[in-house]
Amino acid sequence: MKKVVFLDRDGTINKEVNYLNHPDQIELISGAAEGIKLLNENGFTVVVITNQSGVARGIIEEKKIPLIKERLCRLLEERGAKIDGYYYCPHYPDGKIEKYAVKCDCRKPEPGLVWKAVEDLDIEIKGSYVVGDKTCDIALGNNIGAVSIMVKTGYGESEAEYYESSPDYTVDNLLAAAQWIIKNNVDQP
Repeated sequence: MKKVVFLDRDGTINKEVNYLNHPDQIELISGAAEGIKLLNENGFTVVVITNQSGVARGIIEEKKIPLIKERLCRLLEERGAKIDGYYYCPHYPDGKIEKYAVKCDCRKPEPGLVWKAVEDLDIEIKGSYVVGDKTCDIALGNNIGAVSIMVKTGYGESEAEYYESSPDYTVDNLLAAAQWIIKNNVDQP
């Protein structure tokens, strides 16, 4: 079984800029690349699962999402880190762009993107982890039976008082999350 860690993007890997809409806005959070590299080196499949409601809100064109992904992956690769899968949800029920203004099963905390990753990457949910800075990330972890880890970067510090679902663990950043995962990972039979 492939061990997998599902990561949120904005506020977890890269700095939160409130509706990132251009590749040049990507700036890695200190320790993020090192955390992903550590997961890579320890046999984890690393998958980004990100809500991008800016598409439905008319803030970013969907065609820019691959360019943002490309820049993020390039910055990580320059530091020896690799993303194995990247999935995003462009939907938001109250969005301005009709095509994307829908209730879907891929917007976190719904697990649609996780199921897509399972199918595409030949991974299993059992023994997985979800790391993010918002309560929707923690709820996603609960929805799929994964260990959920809240990082205090991005919105993590402020969201702590509004937990709809409590995380299994809270850490300062993605590097600390990776260290905790490796230290506490127990291989499933």
